[in-house]
Amino acid sequence: MNVNPFDFLKNAQKLQEQMGDFQEKLGRITATGSAGGGMVEIDLNGKIEVIAVRIAPEAMEDAEMLQDLIMAAFSNGVEKIKEAIQREVGAMAGGLGIPGMPGIPGMP
Repeated sequence: MNVNPFDFLKNAQKLQEQMGDFQEKLGRITATGSAGGGMVEIDLNGKIEVIAVRIAPEAMEDAEMLQDLIMAAFSNGVEKIKEAIQREVGAMAGGLGIPGMPGIPGMP
């Protein structure tokens, strides 16, 4: 198999540029996790930062239930963010033409 080192460098440079672009995109990727039929909603960005939290008044009557709903909404939001990031990574990998490029570690 002949490997042209210049082709490898060109792909590496392209990957580096795309990763820089991707870092910027992380802040713009958003998802909303919800729990309790929408009683608790949490907005997250691609950096897994909480942007906003909305809690229905009836959820505040039971502190223990509210804690569970917040955890569930956050977990739901994180899963949605992981899916959005996987789509972005897949689009980047497809653009590079790297067959079998694995996903992000820790993001099944």
